[in-house]
Amino acid sequence: MARLDEPFTVGGLTLPNRIVMAPMTRTASPGGVPGPDVAEYYARRAAHRVGLIITEGTYIGHPAAPAYDGVPDFHGEQALAGWAHVLRRVHEEGGRIIPQLWHTGAARTATDPPAEGPSGVGLDGAPAGRAMTHKDIDASVEAFAVAAAHAARLGFDGVELHGAHGYLIDDFLWTGTNRRTDRYGGDPASRARFGAEVVRAVRAAVGPRFPVFFRFSQWKLGEYGARTATSPDELRLLLEPLAAAGVDVFHASTRRYWLPEFEDSDSTLNLAGWIRKLTGRPTVAVGSVGMDQQYGEGDFSQGFTGPSGVTGIDELVARLDRDEFDLVAVGRSLLANPDWAALALRGELDRAVPYDPSVLRTLA
Repeated sequence: MARLDEPFTVGGLTLPNRIVMAPMTRTASPGGVPGPDVAEYYARRAAHRVGLIITEGTYIGHPAAPAYDGVPDFHGEQALAGWAHVLRRVHEEGGRIIPQLWHTGAARTATDPPAEGPSGVGLDGAPAGRAMTHKDIDASVEAFAVAAAHAARLGFDGVELHGAHGYLIDDFLWTGTNRRTDRYGGDPASRARFGAEVVRAVRAAVGPRFPVFFRFSQWKLGEYGARTATSPDELRLLLEPLAAAGVDVFHASTRRYWLPEFEDSDSTLNLAGWIRKLTGRPTVAVGSVGMDQQYGEGDFSQGFTGPSGVTGIDELVARLDRDEFDLVAVGRSLLANPDWAALALRGELDRAVPYDPSVLRTLA
């Protein structure tokens, strides 16, 4: 486990090890305000040696950003005061924490205001919400930048932009939801333009040394076979503008970290490996780490699928040793075991308890 326990530095942030808590929506913040229970939930993981905590998705201050009740905001006096307490508790335990900034885009089902996306279509291709005007685009870019500025002002250790799973930034990246014929649609670089504008505005708001992570995926909620990039070259064309705009680290969301991303390639690299190779940026790998059941057919409201047994992480560590990726994000295993990182670093995962969806009933 030596490599897993090595420090990692990006910008002005140094992590004590390579283990990251993956962002997982918990819907435990009534009225959008994270309470003391949320603070203690994250602080427990920090106390047990998680190198970096990426919070659950938090809504930026835009009327069309929310989609689910109980998700915390990252705007407004009360919500930001709640996050300041979360931050304080995590830092008291020696941890590092960054908020994930989120606009749900086409996933929003409410009609007042309606969902906003690049083309007014949902993840299934059916009409949904409305197509964004250039004024709408500018407003969303600004809302991301304002949220990032809040994070820097409060003293967070960085930010992550949610550009995955069929939410707003990803809606622009994917041809399934982006049918625009203006400068925001068409070829890969044009589809990446909105995301690059968000990154550039965030970078301007937080300065050059404040780490900016970007979560990217091929799959979407309910569309697990979706492919944002069908080849390494298309992936490069999509991600290069984001890297140039100021992304420091790409967080590659997959359901199974051990599978090769492009089956018609001779390479066994997973998505994080390909992104690292193509952009030269550090990457985070994620996907059923320590589990004998993959993340399945269902979103967080369906319990992160069924129970799962505990598995070893020898292959994960071997890939890390080969520099396929730089950091490892852990989700459900950390819900069942707040001390998972400490167990892994001591080589004692045989003491970990299996994941069961019942752990979602409380902030354990």
